[in-house]
Amino acid sequence: MKKGILVGISALMALSLGACSTPAEKPEEPKAGYTAGTFTGTSRGMKGDMNVDVTFSDSEITKIEITTTNDTYGVGYGLDMTPYETLPGKILETQSLNIDAITGATITSNAILSAVGDAVKQAGGDVDALKAVEVEKAAAKDETLDADVVIVGAGAAGMSAALEASNAGAKVIILEKQGIPGGATTLSGGKLLAAGTEFQEAAGFEGDTPEALYDYLKGVGGDLIDDEKLHEFTDNALGDFNWLIDNGVVVKDVEPIHSSITPWRVHNTLEKAGMTNGNGGLITVPLVKAVQATDAEIKYNVSANELLTNENGDVVGVVGVKPDGSKVTVNAKSVIIATGGYAQNKEMISRYPSAEGYVTSVPRGNVGDGLTMSEAVGAQIFNAPSTQIVFTSFTSGVGINEEAGLIVNEKGERVVDEFTYQYHVAEALVNSGSKIGWYIASANDPAPTVQYAMTLDSTLKAESAEELAALMGVDPTTFASAVARYNELCAASNDEDFGKPADKMNALEGTIYAIEMKPVVTVTYGGLVTDVEAQVLDTNNTPIKGLYAAGEVAFTGLFGTEYPCCGMAIGSAVRFGRIAGINAAK
Repeated sequence: MKKGILVGISALMALSLGACSTPAEKPEEPKAGYTAGTFTGTSRGMKGDMNVDVTFSDSEITKIEITTTNDTYGVGYGLDMTPYETLPGKILETQSLNIDAITGATITSNAILSAVGDAVKQAGGDVDALKAVEVEKAAAKDETLDADVVIVGAGAAGMSAALEASNAGAKVIILEKQGIPGGATTLSGGKLLAAGTEFQEAAGFEGDTPEALYDYLKGVGGDLIDDEKLHEFTDNALGDFNWLIDNGVVVKDVEPIHSSITPWRVHNTLEKAGMTNGNGGLITVPLVKAVQATDAEIKYNVSANELLTNENGDVVGVVGVKPDGSKVTVNAKSVIIATGGYAQNKEMISRYPSAEGYVTSVPRGNVGDGLTMSEAVGAQIFNAPSTQIVFTSFTSGVGINEEAGLIVNEKGERVVDEFTYQYHVAEALVNSGSKIGWYIASANDPAPTVQYAMTLDSTLKAESAEELAALMGVDPTTFASAVARYNELCAASNDEDFGKPADKMNALEGTIYAIEMKPVVTVTYGGLVTDVEAQVLDTNNTPIKGLYAAGEVAFTGLFGTEYPCCGMAIGSAVRFGRIAGINAAK
């Protein structure tokens, strides 16, 4: 590394010359100084180390190049407002590290600033001085805007609505709480649900139909399903799938909902993705770019908090607030609520005891504000009897990769065929009254995630079921009985209790391990009650004029008590977002 050289000019001391003295000269400001050249700064980004090449003259930063892309596409980079594209320019323009992080991409923003700071230090610069350089900000100023359609939220539903409304000729304004668009969809696995696609045919699943897809989803959702709304989704899923492709989304392949379920219907935007997250930018980035190609305007960092109504109770606009406290008022003929779910609202989630201690990866802004402002103007809200929960190990990922060892609840009881779909497993644990799950394994478990978990110090282990029960804090008699019964069924190659396939039955031998699985929530159910035209209904089931909703904020009637498959949330958000945009523009 080059050794930095600090270049500065000493301040002149004022000389007191008595009453007749001349005024002292004003001291000169210290000048920043660097060793000219290019230095590589390193910091920790969202998904690994970030390297940034920073070039200096002897007096200023002249070039910043981020040489890694380990952050989330659509959050860290990929759009003209994401950190990779914006922060280097701001640092160069201001010669300051006193730059605000981009809301929704805070980790990436801070990583860039930290890496540049590391390079500054290597070049002999004063990092603290750069952090103290004031950056001029626009004065807080209230705004009043007019539009045909105002959309609250720039996720999959909001972008779909904006694209349809704008293409129909409406003047569209979107208010987005974060500094980036995409919402929870960007942080998802980037999967799409459809029936009858060419990808299915290529994988050997010909002849899949909307009716078959409907039957599967209805079978999972049961009586909580609104048949008309579900038919609207399944009948148009293929068309929406192709619409997304026409708007720039690239589909790579198709995979099963679960290896025990056919036909395969989950389509990947990342090749052979499997169970993953953080790939949804492959859907949202093309959608955002398609919207940017229209006349629609996106206003970022505006938290909508109030719907405007006229004397008849019609919704005629929305009010939001910026971080500086200034107000943004949009007068409009129609408002579309597309604010996402409420997984970040601990109080709302607390109605589900099984989610106690949960974690979530959805954006911090997903707190249910769309529900709150809509309820204030008379909207009907359905509090679903459950939320989407999957139990997984926070240290090893066990629980979401079709691991099939013995699973017991917090009482030490076996309650489910462990090889079934992960959401079936979660629902069985919840229905047993458990807030956690324990995955029990021995050295013969074939799952790579389990093998990894057995190497961790945090994983409990013992030589007997009774000893392990004591470590787990469960009743030793109940747990030992569950282990003995499980081994008995494994020996017989016949799971009489829950019907797990014989080839998934592996007896527990020698040292046994217990891997704790805790709740994860990413999708919330229920919310605003809407009709098939995406109109928000009041408590008398009458449409509220001028108010529409789509996406997770309005999942009433589309889900039961468990999540049916990957791609359903995004697919239904796109369907009813499109409907809302078309109808709001009329």
